[in-house]
Amino acid sequence: MARAVMRWGIVLAFVASIALIVSSTLATPDTPDAADGQAALPVAPVLDLDGFARAVEPREWAFPADHGAHPEYQTEWWYYTGNLATEDGRRFGYQFTIFRRALTPGDVESESEWRANQAYMAHFTVTDVSGEQFYQAQRFSRGTAGLAGAEVEPRYRVWLDDWAVEAQDDEAIRTELRASTPEVAIDLALAQAKPPALQGERGLSPKSAEPGNASYYYSLSRLETSGTIRIGGTEYQVTGASWMDHEFGTSALGENAQGWDWFGLHLDDGRDLMVGQIRLQDGGVEPAFGGLLIEPDGSTRYLPAASIAIEPVDWWTSPHTGTTYPAGWTIRITPDGDAPLTLQLEPLLADQELREGIVYWEGAVQISGDASGYGYAELTGYFDTMRNRF
Repeated sequence: MARAVMRWGIVLAFVASIALIVSSTLATPDTPDAADGQAALPVAPVLDLDGFARAVEPREWAFPADHGAHPEYQTEWWYYTGNLATEDGRRFGYQFTIFRRALTPGDVESESEWRANQAYMAHFTVTDVSGEQFYQAQRFSRGTAGLAGAEVEPRYRVWLDDWAVEAQDDEAIRTELRASTPEVAIDLALAQAKPPALQGERGLSPKSAEPGNASYYYSLSRLETSGTIRIGGTEYQVTGASWMDHEFGTSALGENAQGWDWFGLHLDDGRDLMVGQIRLQDGGVEPAFGGLLIEPDGSTRYLPAASIAIEPVDWWTSPHTGTTYPAGWTIRITPDGDAPLTLQLEPLLADQELREGIVYWEGAVQISGDASGYGYAELTGYFDTMRNRF
């Protein structure tokens, strides 16, 4: 959180996302051993917002510069998901997200290159639909000594160890995404088919009525994707479409927030759709957050919360955590002056629950109804509340 706040998005948002990086102490911050990607990270007061910038009004965007880091804000993530298939129809999903968390405002003054003010976390998953397997991995690192970071000079790059997204041209229209574990790996080429889509009001995405409870949020909603996925010792040539969310802010969720349901959807008619809802602890839905319809030509249409209805039609209980999640949805969208759109969403695999650290469900879904296609869903706040994660 997109990806995740709702990555939020994840949403974040958001999105997904979420919850981020800070959970233990660093015993010896000046030594290389303590900078290992799996080493403990220094703690910062999660709700101490003094000194951090806040998302309070629309901003001027500049790309590719804004693909990079915004360290003046406490939390940020770069979120990629995709639905891919082989030529003979074997389907896969993937998620790759890198989160950044500022430990304190400003820079750290130190003669040691191992001291850092930024902590990074990455989540990597692969859904093998035919094999009925869900693979997940998580990494941590500090943002120093080349271990992890985000940059746009000389070109856009976000990385944690050897997991990385890297631009292949100066405008970052073409990127490559690589991540691997002993079990699975992805090596993908992504090509931007539409311009950045600004969520909310010119990229200001509110999560409650309180000023500052918002993020800056844009999407690269359709990235034409090709490359390879490795499962065990078998490599598959795949093609399909990916979705990228980039979101940054400080303190995004309201006091009554429980979690969110977020959907990034590729429709076969060329439209893309982000819809979601922030669920409140009293059973209601936060009215400040809406969605976005992205036309085939890249033009966008904001969807207010009142125009979106998300109804679970099935449920799944995790055998790992005992958490019960929605496992199918009817989504109804009634935009002003346009025909209603009703979509049915079904997970491609029931068990797509992430359990390393933050527990949430994020997985590939298939779309039917008034339109067909594939997408991704992110479900947070079912295991516990997400309020204190952002």
